[in-house]
Amino acid sequence: MGQMGNTMHKLTYSNKYVKSRSDEQLRDHNEENSTSACKPEDTANGKAIVPCGLIAWSLFNDTYSFSRDNRNLTVNKEGISWKSDREHKFGKDVFPKNFQNGSIRGGAILNESVPLSKQEDLIVWMRTAALPTFRKLYGRIEEDLNEGDTINVILQNNYNTYSFNGKKKLVLSTTSWLGGKNDFLGIAYLTVGGLCFFLALAFTIVYFVKPRQLGDPSYLSWNRNPGGH
Repeated sequence: MGQMGNTMHKLTYSNKYVKSRSDEQLRDHNEENSTSACKPEDTANGKAIVPCGLIAWSLFNDTYSFSRDNRNLTVNKEGISWKSDREHKFGKDVFPKNFQNGSIRGGAILNESVPLSKQEDLIVWMRTAALPTFRKLYGRIEEDLNEGDTINVILQNNYNTYSFNGKKKLVLSTTSWLGGKNDFLGIAYLTVGGLCFFLALAFTIVYFVKPRQLGDPSYLSWNRNPGGH
């Protein structure tokens, strides 16, 4: 079973950050100059930035390598993004331009010879999370890791989270076509399902104990209190 290498981040997103992107520009090379929603990362040196916006600008740039028993473990970084994003939201003919050329560099740089549809680290990062604590898929280790194995990790700590007291964690987890382990979602589904079942059972009991005749006009307020008295 393939093992998943994930990075967990704890950041605080503002509304301005989440909206700082141009979906039209990401999808169509003819919309290169559609950067009105990307300020302040819309242009650099008088030219449009592709991809523009704060989300792309802050692209995660820590790197990890893994080994076991002095043998490197290959990390597969293909297919880590949603297929629908690769095929419909990021253009095959859209290439990075003028990226990270401003006065302040935010995160990773992009290969200008590779279209955005194949820049999967970017695609994963651009799908912003709803909560301040989130996971982003870094890659897949496609060989079994056994219980008790010692995994050596060499990381390059590039991504600056110190200025806003952010935290980074590396998580190794097993996943399948159903997804990975997420206790919160399981608990939430069970709680909501149990509540729905309890309410359905309660209403059923009420219906059988004290049934109400459907369509009975006596239950109308003006029939129960004639003349408003």
